[in-house]
Amino acid sequence: MPQAAQPEHVDVLIVGAGLSGVGAACHLRRSAPGKSFAVLEGRDAIGGTWDLFRYPGVRSDSDMHTLGYSFRPWTQERAIVDGASIRAYIQETARAYGVDRAIRFGHRVTRAEWSSAEGRWTVAASRTDGTVTRLTCTFLFVCAGYYRYDKGYTPDFPGIGEYGGRLVHPQHWPADLDHTGKRIVVIGSGATAVTLVPALAGTAEHVTMVQRSPSHVLALPSNDMLARPLARLLPRRTAGSALRWKNALLALANFQLSRRAPRFVAGALRRAARRQLPSGFDVDTHFRPEYGPWDQRLCIAPDGDLFTAIRRRRASVVTDTVAGFTPTGVRLGSGEELEADVVVTATGLNLLAIGGMELAVDGEEIEVADTVAYKGMMLSGVPNFALTIGYTNASWTLKADLVATYVCRLLAHMDRHGYRSCTPRLPDDGGELRPLIDLAAGYVLRSLDALPKQGATAPWRLNQNYPRDVRLLRHGPVEDRGVRFERA
Repeated sequence: MPQAAQPEHVDVLIVGAGLSGVGAACHLRRSAPGKSFAVLEGRDAIGGTWDLFRYPGVRSDSDMHTLGYSFRPWTQERAIVDGASIRAYIQETARAYGVDRAIRFGHRVTRAEWSSAEGRWTVAASRTDGTVTRLTCTFLFVCAGYYRYDKGYTPDFPGIGEYGGRLVHPQHWPADLDHTGKRIVVIGSGATAVTLVPALAGTAEHVTMVQRSPSHVLALPSNDMLARPLARLLPRRTAGSALRWKNALLALANFQLSRRAPRFVAGALRRAARRQLPSGFDVDTHFRPEYGPWDQRLCIAPDGDLFTAIRRRRASVVTDTVAGFTPTGVRLGSGEELEADVVVTATGLNLLAIGGMELAVDGEEIEVADTVAYKGMMLSGVPNFALTIGYTNASWTLKADLVATYVCRLLAHMDRHGYRSCTPRLPDDGGELRPLIDLAAGYVLRSLDALPKQGATAPWRLNQNYPRDVRLLRHGPVEDRGVRFERA
C-alpha cells in the first residue's frame, strides 16, 4: 500500500496575520533568516483586529510611534490614526519584508498536539472549503490576540427582539448602514463608544451615549509635536526610537501615577473635562467613575472630539441603566424612553484564549485556564510554545515586539546548545496565582476562568512595565529556574 504523504514541516508556525503575527514573521525574517516558517490566518486578509473592525471612526487609543513596529518606525506627525491607516501600515510592512508570501489565508487552527518522542507539534487547521490541513512545526507561536472575532458581547436586554429599528454591534458593522440624519443611541461607555459617538455625530441627527456608569476620558492631541523636529534632526530609525521611548515612558508614568494617586489623577481628568464641556454640564454625573483611573482602561478622546460633539449639541450623555427595548427605541431604568432609528450595542467583547484551539501534550489534553504564564509569553507544561499578549496600560506592539525578539533569542539559544525542547515548569512553591489580565473591565471579568493565570513573582508575573520587560526579554538570561531544556 502506498504510504500517506507526510505533513509539511516548518521550523516555526505562526498563528494569526494581524499586528502581532506579521511582526513576529518580520522578526524571524530579520533575526533568524535560516528558520523556515509559515503564517496561518483564519480570515482572508492581513490586519487582524484592524481589518475586522470597520465601524465609523475606528482607531487605536495608542499612538502609532508605540503601536508601530520598532524595526519600521512610524514617521508621520499624526500619531493617533484611523483603523484604515493602521491596516495599511501592517500590510505594507508584510510586503516590505516579504512575509505576505508566507501567509496562508482561510486556515483556522483548531488543534495542536505535541509529541516529545518526535520533538514537534502536529497542527490541524480547518480551511474555508471544509477540508482540514495538517502541518508539523518545531515551535508554535500563537499571535491570535485574546478575543472572539465571530461574535461580540451583547447583553440579553429585555424586549430586544421587539425593536423595529436597526440594531448593530460595532464588531460587525454593516457596510450598507447609512446613519445620515438618523437618531442614534450608543449603549456603552468604553473605548468603542467614546470613538463612535463623535464619529457618528458628524452626520447623524443626534447621538445619545447611554452609559450604566461613566469612564475616565483623557483628551490628547492626535499629532505628536516632537515628530517633525526630530525627523529633521535625527536619522529615521533614531527619531522613531526616541519617539517610541518618550511615549512609552509617558504612558507608564501616567499608569504609575494613576495607581499611586488615583484621587489626584481622577480629579485632574474631571477638571480637564469640565473645561471642554458646556457651562453647567453635570460632569460629576457623567464623567466621574466610581473606580480609579486604570482600574479599567483609560479612554482617549483625540483632540477632545467627544467633548466637542457634546459642546456643539450633536451628542449627549445619559447615565442610567437600560431597562429594555421598545419597538421604537430604548427604555431606561428611570422610565424614560429614547427613540432611536439605530441602536449600537458597544457593550464589549468576548475573550477567547489562543484563538480557541485545543492543545495536547503527549496525549494529555491541556486546559489553558490551568496553566500559568511564564514571562507573560509561554505556558507552564507546554513545550516549544509562545503566545503574544500585549499591554493593557500601553501599546500592544511594545510587548509584541519584545515577545518576538525573545522567541528569536530562544530559538538561537536552543540551536547553539543542541536543545530540542523548552518547557516552563512551575515550582511547587510558586505562590498565589492571580488573573493574567489585571483589569476590572466587564469583558475581562466575564472570561477570567478561560484564561491562563500569573504568579506572584518573576518569571511568572506578567509585567505591565515596558522598561522592566526590555531588561527581562531583550537582555535577561534565557535559562532560569522557571524553564527546563532537553536535548534529543
